[in-house]
Amino acid sequence: MSLTKLQLNELLEIAKKAALKAAEILKSYQGRVIETQSKVAGENIASQVVTEVDLKAEAAILAILIPSLKEYNIGLLTEETTDDSSRFDHDFFWCIDPIDGTLAFSRNEDGYSISIALVSKEGVPVIGVVNNPRSESLYYAIKGEGAFKNDSPLKVSVPSKNLTLLFDQSYLKYPGYQTQIEELKEKLKSNGYENLIHHHLGGAVMNGITTIEMSPALYYKFPKKAAGGGSLWDFAASSVIQSEAGGFNSDYYRNPLDLNRADSTFMNHCGIIYASDKALLDLVPKI
Repeated sequence: MSLTKLQLNELLEIAKKAALKAAEILKSYQGRVIETQSKVAGENIASQVVTEVDLKAEAAILAILIPSLKEYNIGLLTEETTDDSSRFDHDFFWCIDPIDGTLAFSRNEDGYSISIALVSKEGVPVIGVVNNPRSESLYYAIKGEGAFKNDSPLKVSVPSKNLTLLFDQSYLKYPGYQTQIEELKEKLKSNGYENLIHHHLGGAVMNGITTIEMSPALYYKFPKKAAGGGSLWDFAASSVIQSEAGGFNSDYYRNPLDLNRADSTFMNHCGIIYASDKALLDLVPKI
């Protein structure tokens, strides 16, 4: 089953409404001490943290999205609820992260957001909605229709002579981190760039989108054996928004992101790359 342009626009508005409702909950907790709990997840600390706010935000999102499941024959995948495999039984499914960057949120640091995507059974996102409550920014896109931020077109910013490297905490622990940084600095000179700017954000979603707003910019995660490397819901919404804004994203091997992976919700098997321009791919470190 395919969705008409009218249906896609209707579903976009539903997702935007859900993201804004969840943002109200997050804003009410900003600056407060947040109690964190642990959960069974990947190897990194960020994927093991959950708060009462995650659960409340997810409940608020589902209250708005659940009626659409029957009306539009859609499946569901969300971070804080057990995967019921409905994403394999429907042509499309909602892919939800009520708070991406929970650790950053609990520490009152920048980089967290709400992420809602509509993804096809084939693993291709067709709608992406991301809300950053801290900056009151609502990003959204329908595949093939361009990207928007607070209802204004979102496009790659005017390039500078500096390259921004976006990263999360896991990259700092990578064994070859320092060597790679030095090699990247050397590559800059032969590619017309002057400086490497390090920019740390807590969540994968905002790291991906920020490659557009701080271009030229790169964000990448290497493939690894251990479970982790982000999950389907960390990249579903941001990937369609980022590409519709003029950026490029793929797995580490330059293949399209598989956002309906059958054997796991983690993306460690293939890694990810977000680049404000495809030409930057030559700067991504080899492993």
